[in-house]
Amino acid sequence: MKSKLLFSAAAAAFVAGATGAKAEDLTLCWAAWDPANALIELSKEYEAQSGNTMHYEFVPWTSFADRMLNELNSGGHLCDLMIGDSQWIGGAAENGQYIKLNDFFDANGIKMDDFIPATVVGYAEWPKNTPNYYALPAFADVVGWTYRKDWFARPELQAEFKAKYGYDLAPPATFAQLKDIAEFFQGREIDGKKVYGAYIYTERGSEGITMGAMDVLYSYGFKYQNPDKPYDMEGFVNSPGAIAGLEYYKALYDCCTAPGMSNAYMGEGVDAFKSGQVAMQMNFTFTWPGFNTDPNVGGDKTGYFPNPAGPDGEQFAQLGGQGISVVAASSKQAAALDYIKWFAQPSVQAKWWQLGGYSALKSVVDAPDFATSQPYAQAFLDSMAIVKDFWAEPSYAALLQASQKRFHDYVVAGQGTAKEALDGLVADWTEVFKEDGKL
Repeated sequence: MKSKLLFSAAAAAFVAGATGAKAEDLTLCWAAWDPANALIELSKEYEAQSGNTMHYEFVPWTSFADRMLNELNSGGHLCDLMIGDSQWIGGAAENGQYIKLNDFFDANGIKMDDFIPATVVGYAEWPKNTPNYYALPAFADVVGWTYRKDWFARPELQAEFKAKYGYDLAPPATFAQLKDIAEFFQGREIDGKKVYGAYIYTERGSEGITMGAMDVLYSYGFKYQNPDKPYDMEGFVNSPGAIAGLEYYKALYDCCTAPGMSNAYMGEGVDAFKSGQVAMQMNFTFTWPGFNTDPNVGGDKTGYFPNPAGPDGEQFAQLGGQGISVVAASSKQAAALDYIKWFAQPSVQAKWWQLGGYSALKSVVDAPDFATSQPYAQAFLDSMAIVKDFWAEPSYAALLQASQKRFHDYVVAGQGTAKEALDGLVADWTEVFKEDGKL
């Protein structure tokens, strides 16, 4: 009821504002990264058209969640618009921190059917798979891989790899192949420099190792819960396949990563790849435009591929990305809604892609020339077709803290077994849901 009342007031103000309201200063809150810079450029068009002035609060990813969740939980007035992480949607919806957008979407002809389905479920809906919307899909993202296309193409390396493994050196179709390739490059000297096989996520403090490990576990059969019984996790979180997947992730870390990468996430991966340290790099696709134009690894030196398949042919990837929401504590909800209406336009979404943003609008990604519009466009499409996401429960932070500790203790610190780690995770998550009254 609270959310509906908030929306009704905002909607009334929006209608009144459409007849000639005074110009507003709006603050948009997001992470500090390259797409945010692209959004500043994109939004200059909105400022010129609306007369409103955009201000920005961009926070580094390592402190983004702490800073912005504290802002939401405290009822702060800093942010009028929030591009919040996908996992926050449940808590923000249930706690009345984002306004519900259904009536606004209906009144302005904004249809969620026009967006990539996975982004609607991941960024906009709560409860999941119900038509209750608290955000507009703003930035589609997913974990994928870059590789040194120029190294893979060297005839002497192709011949050596084929002789050793019996198949061609090419972007891996399976995780087994990815490990072969990583082992092949590990410790090799290329152009007078020692290189390493693969970069993967290991960061302990926020979400890094969870995003990396889950990126592998999904394709090994991991499921968050029994599909027929919510929050029933025994035998799904810790299934034999999930255990094998976590063992694989540790084996890849042990065999084929560079020294000093025991607490590394997105930024360290970018640095490792651009500096020529690694043959393959796990990272969110937002990094791809920067690689494509980089003076050291840009152009034909870098290739892109989606997350490989697991041993039984299952193939999934960890969803990233965010939706844009109107903050319930804002006193400028009408102007914030006006920004979302502008941002949702197909012409604006097309320009968003051109500037380096990842549009979730079907008319953009389904366009006949999209797959060839950038060297990474097809791999992005292939990746978005196989996404899964972490819990979006209101208690997501506690759920994430548990997986961060369990995964890092096993993969990096070498404590216990994969089975013990996942059995412990079931116990941790069960305790969280019991405290929430869901078990």
